[in-house]
Amino acid sequence: MKKWWLGVALGSAVLLGACGGGEEEATDTGSSAGEMDPEEIYIGNCSGCHGDNLEGASGPNLEEVGSRLSQDEILTVILEGQGGMPGGLIEGEEAEVVAEWLSEKQ
Repeated sequence: MKKWWLGVALGSAVLLGACGGGEEEATDTGSSAGEMDPEEIYIGNCSGCHGDNLEGASGPNLEEVGSRLSQDEILTVILEGQGGMPGGLIEGEEAEVVAEWLSEKQ
């Protein structure tokens, strides 16, 4: 009986292994190679405190942050933090892309 269950288990593993997994095809997001989506970076790193639509939550509203701060000032806040916001949640080119995107919010 044990050999039968072992055969069923191995057969199932082989069958399921052949059906799924493997390499996934890359999906086209509509952006060129190398381009970063600032909204995607924002949602992944900032929306928990600033809201999905920049409306604010535990962090301040960012809907018109570009009218208050320049791109460089926004980048400084992202990199160094301010108030209750820790610095370095986004770094490098991603931080620059998000700072530029937020500076256009007026």
